[in-house]
Amino acid sequence: MLTLRSSLASPFVRKVRIAASVLGLERDIAIEPSDTMNASDTVRQQNPLGKIPALVLEDGTVLFDSRVILDYLDHRAGGGRIVPTDPGARFSALRLQALADGLMDASVLLVYEGRWRPAERHEPKWVDHQAGKVARALAALEAAPPALTAPPDVGQIALACALGYRDFRFAGTWRGDHPRLVQWLDGFAARVPAFAATKPQG
Repeated sequence: MLTLRSSLASPFVRKVRIAASVLGLERDIAIEPSDTMNASDTVRQQNPLGKIPALVLEDGTVLFDSRVILDYLDHRAGGGRIVPTDPGARFSALRLQALADGLMDASVLLVYEGRWRPAERHEPKWVDHQAGKVARALAALEAAPPALTAPPDVGQIALACALGYRDFRFAGTWRGDHPRLVQWLDGFAARVPAFAATKPQG
């Protein structure tokens, strides 16, 4: 049995849970909550960075971050299912995953800025820097939404989680200016039941 150190609010954990469902590996994974802010939480021993997701394998090896975990799950399921083997498709999926992960990273940093600093101590240059990443990523994706494949690849899974996180933490403010992405996400949700089943909480 694999153990996934997690938080139900994390878009990166959501990536892993959706991938596991798509690959038929849900029953192989036990979900174990973690508190990355708690110095006594064992996640800091399992992942020296103290970050989630972290996947503990049967032999005690711990894999992180989400990109490595998705690659491992694809390998465990036989390979070539969510990480394409064809070079063109592979690097397109990995590039999309990198863009979507960057969108999530910037969004999470904006959440942390709002959560950990009082409003009068927010650093406008830092906030604008992260918001610019979000705006440029969404604009690029709106201009050329990716195709939907069956099963979805790692890039599509990451993008769905990034947009879902913008809905969760930013009240869906991205939707008004990105109608093609809204349509894309609706299509993904219709094809991948795990998207609704992993809706973030907290």
